[in-house]
Amino acid sequence: MGFILDDILLGPCKVVAWIGKTLQEHAESEMTDESAIQQRLLDLQMRFERNEISEDEYVKQEDALMQRLDEIRKHKESGQKR
Repeated sequence: MGFILDDILLGPCKVVAWIGKTLQEHAESEMTDESAIQQRLLDLQMRFERNEISEDEYVKQEDALMQRLDEIRKHKESGQKR
């Protein structure tokens, strides 16, 4: 009887914890997606080649994207070393 009561009372808390964990995993997956950054780099290069942006703007955005790519790779490496 006690186990049933525990399940009834703690069920909503377990669901909220599961949803939180799932959201965290999904957010981390999106934040560490190298392919999205690589696609943005390709788009940036295409815009530059079509003269849609200046060289200064291209360099500025490319530096920011490359820095983000480095951060993602370092994050993944640190996670593998644990």
